Amino acid sequence: MVEIVQATRRHPLQAGQLDVASVSVTLADNATRVSLRAKADAVPALSRALGVTLPMKPKTSASNGGRAALWLGPDEWLIIDDADSAVVADLAKAKVLNSAVDISHRNVGIIVAGKGAAAVVNGGCPQDLSLKTFPVGAASRTVLGKIEIVLWRTGEDAFRVECWRSFANYAYAFLQESARDVAI
Repeated sequence: MVEIVQATRRHPLQAGQLDVASVSVTLADNATRVSLRAKADAVPALSRALGVTLPMKPKTSASNGGRAALWLGPDEWLIIDDADSAVVADLAKAKVLNSAVDISHRNVGIIVAGKGAAAVVNGGCPQDLSLKTFPVGAASRTVLGKIEIVLWRTGEDAFRVECWRSFANYAYAFLQESARDVAI
């Protein structure tokens, strides 16, 4: 005997927060975001100015309080801090060559948290998100469906998805739909 389960479909752009039994998909609080580029010899001075040691290994991050630095490449980091942060001014105090661009209004953060968070993100992201391969603190530039994202594991069952504002509706709807699929 086959049991047919009827799932309720919602419009993919329907506004609101999704909170199912195993996972929640919510908008992150507004934040200051800086795209930081610098050569290795500038890293110690920039780390002192930030109060966070810039990570030098792939897929890593470092944080101090609300400020986090995510490694994106050999000379590139995404700095995320509280909305009222003075991170750009802090970086200006380091008298070393660097490029610090405030991208706060370009990006949107989405939080995926709960027991099924990895399965929700894996609904559109091909990375292995097992704790062994992508541990807490891991960060990388990757894809979600058809868009580029920065993915940061903030807890065993929590991720922060950073995407460009122009793709925010797509990413949010994609993650909500994936969460509904995980809940079924």
